[in-house]
Amino acid sequence: MTETMIPILPAKSINDTLDFYRALGFEVTYQQQRPNTYASVRRGGIELHFFVLKDLQPANNWGTCYVTTTDADGLYDAFTAGIRGILGKVPSRGVPRINPLKDMPFYGVRQFIVVDPAGNYIRIGQPIPERSADASPRSRLDRALETGSRLADAKGDFTTAAKVLDGALAADTDAEPALRFRALVLRADIAIRLDDPTSAQRLLADAAALPLTTADETRLSDDLRRIAELRTTLAARVPPTVSGNAADEGAQ
Repeated sequence: MTETMIPILPAKSINDTLDFYRALGFEVTYQQQRPNTYASVRRGGIELHFFVLKDLQPANNWGTCYVTTTDADGLYDAFTAGIRGILGKVPSRGVPRINPLKDMPFYGVRQFIVVDPAGNYIRIGQPIPERSADASPRSRLDRALETGSRLADAKGDFTTAAKVLDGALAADTDAEPALRFRALVLRADIAIRLDDPTSAQRLLADAAALPLTTADETRLSDDLRRIAELRTTLAARVPPTVSGNAADEGAQ
């Protein structure tokens, strides 16, 4: 006997939801308007169903499900390309958005999160070796990196995550460059989600100034990719220059 479980998630607008999932490569397999609005999508082995909840507030939506895969990187690349195709960027705050792909050894997964227009969290993970509870003692910054990642990516508590990382970065100044690099990249990511581009630029500059070895760069491939994504996000937020404004005013 074989069983399949399919999540049924809320949507505020069925059309917006279906457009979003189409962009990620899903096929609409069913849609009805009466007697109730309902639809389903499928991509490979992922099947999601949706119903309309008119009073839904995406920021307060607790809808979620977990997708296990053998290729988290492939899905991340496909989904970020899809959302970039409809929005021109990959948002890291608000809805919809895609949280960064990263190893999470404390959960035993390599994971990223898709947050759809209704605020549903679609967690997508690939199993990796789990960090042992009796592993060697860890520094304050190492512990803060884990806590900050959990708070920011799993809970969405960016303010507390920022405080945890700021305290550890200030206290653990002798941490190895690779660890400090990871913490600075995460903190810059959080700064953007808190709408603080000035701090994000400073943090990214601090990260870029660290002396990384070739081995470090190989091990930090996810963080280096995230830096490139964050720089792209910041570049899109740069306000017009004074000369540009003057030229615009002169043309009026």
